[in-house]
Amino acid sequence: MSKEGWSGTMGMDWISHMLTVLFVVNILLALTVVFLERRNVAATWSWLMVLLFIPILGFLLYVMLGQNLSRRKLYKWNKRMQERMQTVISEQRQQLMDGTFPYIDPMVMEYRYLIYLNVATNDSYLSQDNDVHIFTDGVEKFNDLISRIEAAEHHIHMQYYIVKNDNLGQRIMEVLTRKAKQGVTVRFLYDDIGSRTLKDSFFKDFLLAGGHKAAFFPSRIPFLNYRVNYRNHRKLVIIDGQIGYIGGFNIGNEYLGLNPKFGYWRDTHLRLTGSVVRALQSRFILDWNLASTESLEVNTTYFPAILENAVQGRVPMQIVASGPNETWPHFVYTFLKLIHLAKSRILLQTPYFIPEESMLNALRIAALSGIDVRIMIPEKADHLFVHWASLYYVGELLRAGVKCYLYDYGFLHAKTIIVDGKVASVGTANFDIRSLRLNFETNALMFHEETAAKLENTFWKDMEGCMELTLEEYEKRSLRIRFLESISKLISPIL
Repeated sequence: MSKEGWSGTMGMDWISHMLTVLFVVNILLALTVVFLERRNVAATWSWLMVLLFIPILGFLLYVMLGQNLSRRKLYKWNKRMQERMQTVISEQRQQLMDGTFPYIDPMVMEYRYLIYLNVATNDSYLSQDNDVHIFTDGVEKFNDLISRIEAAEHHIHMQYYIVKNDNLGQRIMEVLTRKAKQGVTVRFLYDDIGSRTLKDSFFKDFLLAGGHKAAFFPSRIPFLNYRVNYRNHRKLVIIDGQIGYIGGFNIGNEYLGLNPKFGYWRDTHLRLTGSVVRALQSRFILDWNLASTESLEVNTTYFPAILENAVQGRVPMQIVASGPNETWPHFVYTFLKLIHLAKSRILLQTPYFIPEESMLNALRIAALSGIDVRIMIPEKADHLFVHWASLYYVGELLRAGVKCYLYDYGFLHAKTIIVDGKVASVGTANFDIRSLRLNFETNALMFHEETAAKLENTFWKDMEGCMELTLEEYEKRSLRIRFLESISKLISPIL
């Protein structure tokens, strides 16, 4: 045999060997997905399709996107704090169970089982001395945030999913640097993938001034992050343990409406005061201790007594947090319970609408039962496959009588659900599988008619910038769009 023939045979043998190895690895991964990983059926089938039909790329995608964190204990309190929390939670659980909880508003009793659900499974303590201010405009929100940062005296804890090195990002970093120079403790936590364009130079002056920063689940190898599928999507700020912010706005010019691609950016964010700020502080500390080398101790400097001269409200609230490491999908259960409790209307705003089958059925049942169900999503798309999948699921609900509105005044990024004008949820979690199952998210659940009414009024105002998508219009879509919707729907569990 010639040298060229021998080399060719060896090459073919090597390729055959590698294909066999890949086939075996794919089978093992498929068996892992089916028998070992705790996934829902839709996600299991989606991963099986990826592994079996695109074996090489599927293998790489699974390594980067397919890890399951559900059985990992990522967060830990010290023993003293754990005992203290369990004492408080156990006491509230017992009061809710035996009917002795001192509600300041009798209306809240209608939601006692939802409240108990989150207390029992999520350690979501119900506090009732809170005040809420709602922001729907990025300029207003960031001007307010910066003014509060300027007045900080002890510490500033800031956490965002996306941070950009543009005018707004530099403005925020300048004020944080100035406060650090004044001796205020400033900690800045960002998601490594969401803020992937940030460079070390962005933090140079901040760190020299004594500021602290950390990246959540950073890439250990350049351009390769094997936890890319599990991101910290929270947007939280806690100032002096007295003021908290939570909602949908990230840090970047586009959130001020300055990106021509999206135009006006419609989002919802909250400024909170009262005991609920302690729940936001707890969440930040847990994330910070996981992401940084520093281990914050829980003490009165971060959990001070509520100032007597602070504006005190009467808004009962729970902070609900969820992530891929949790035993229960807290937002799935919370939203399902909210939908099932509805008696007259459900108003939902989300940029991405990819619900689980249980939630899709719950919304269908609500609409078919005569409840006014309205869903608002953006007309513009920032992620095409997600947008097409959203339209597919909206189409499923139109047939049940759900009303759908496409926001066309700019880009809708708000994550809000309001039920019966009495209870509302605002936060970071979208109504899609990524937020419900994969991301680390936090929402504020408010049991307060006045606050719910303000959010409802915002919904009605937003409808002025919408066009209604009727079933008749939906049925007229082209074959191309129908095909893209169908493909997007198949892969929606892993989008």
